[in-house]
Amino acid sequence: MPLRIWFLFALKSMKLSFVNADLSLLILRICAGGIMLPHGAQKLLGMFNGSGYKATMSYFTDTMKLPWLVAFLVIMTEFFGSMFLVLGFGARVCALALIAVMIGAVVTTCYKNGFFMNWYGNQQGEGYEYHLLVIGMLIAIIISGAGKYSLDSLF
Repeated sequence: MPLRIWFLFALKSMKLSFVNADLSLLILRICAGGIMLPHGAQKLLGMFNGSGYKATMSYFTDTMKLPWLVAFLVIMTEFFGSMFLVLGFGARVCALALIAVMIGAVVTTCYKNGFFMNWYGNQQGEGYEYHLLVIGMLIAIIISGAGKYSLDSLF
């Protein structure tokens, strides 16, 4: 069978409209939560060369001049909100809270560095493109929910 005929046959026999919103939401949740969770682990537990809870709280409150409650909520949201997002437990609330953290990071830290990440080390710090990607993922979760492959679907 010539290649062209085989290719057309293969295309015709495939389902070209594969749609599984629940699988897509699972992937979004795992990616967004999986990206944010190590950042939360750095701040809360000191993992991945992080400072840990006490030093992070000190930095947020003393250096960045954030109120104690805001600093505490950022740390807890990044860790527990990310973990719950991966599990699909309270996914919309977790996504909204993580969006607030991302917007806060852009406003307080990244906006002044411009859009692009610091790939070549020629900026003062990181830009906000990463934050926008995560926010976009989280907005999709807020709109669609956690999907059937989640703890939310059990309730």
